[in-house]
Amino acid sequence: MAELIQILVLGLALGGVYALMGAGLSLVFGVMRIVNLAHPSLIMAGAYVAYWAFRLLGADPLATLPAAAAILAATGVILYRLVFEREARSAKYSEMTVLLTFALAMVVEGGLGGAFTNTQRVTSPDYATDAFFIGSVFIPKGQLYAGLVSLALIGSLALFLKFSRFGYAIRATTQNREAAELLGVNVNFVGLVSFAIGVGLAGAAGSLVSFVFSFFPAKHWEWIAVLMSLVVLGGMGSILGTVLAAFILSTVAAYVGFFFGATWSTLTFFVALFVVLLVRPQGIFGEKPELA
Repeated sequence: MAELIQILVLGLALGGVYALMGAGLSLVFGVMRIVNLAHPSLIMAGAYVAYWAFRLLGADPLATLPAAAAILAATGVILYRLVFEREARSAKYSEMTVLLTFALAMVVEGGLGGAFTNTQRVTSPDYATDAFFIGSVFIPKGQLYAGLVSLALIGSLALFLKFSRFGYAIRATTQNREAAELLGVNVNFVGLVSFAIGVGLAGAAGSLVSFVFSFFPAKHWEWIAVLMSLVVLGGMGSILGTVLAAFILSTVAAYVGFFFGATWSTLTFFVALFVVLLVRPQGIFGEKPELA
């Protein structure tokens, strides 16, 4: 029984990190219908910001998180202006963004690989290898802190979207872009800010990933299916759904890894993505598309 509880604790702790990794991706799709395959590579960029701040300045990754988020958010503004804004009204915009972001992911990977090589790296603050013990059950401090910070950031985002005036504009644009524009919402500016927030969340997630997982530039290819499974299971564009899916799949993956081996753990996300697309493609909180 203690072993089963231990696996549950580890799965839930990682679920918070997965939730933050997927939240930005879900937000960007919900507002702009951008299928951002480059999101994991931007998470890697955020991880490198935290890593080098730790190596060169001795800065704690948690303290570096706002800087990583700000740097990536600024990068998001530039990327949106240069790459995504021009064709935002196109009927084939979502399909186009798949190819654009795939190419962008390779560019980011190449840039990071050229600058930092493909050596495995990990940020190692003291708490990354420490744990709290409750009887025979231990809670890794690194995963716990990362999970709590992730939930705090997602909670702040939820409050911003629900109660702020600009949050109303974002939600209106998410629900119906044309209607929001008719009501006076500057949907282009909303798209810009939403994309910046989404990429900023990738930077914040990267700062946490830097001490929870080892990473290298090409690591982002391993994360694409993981993050897409979270977003698809939760419902494309639903941040709440992404959070719930993160905790569900991370916990299931932890048990699969325990009973069948670590190799099968990651397969959980692939199988979940496949099954959801077959059985309920709109996800938990997604709306079923109407037939024309």
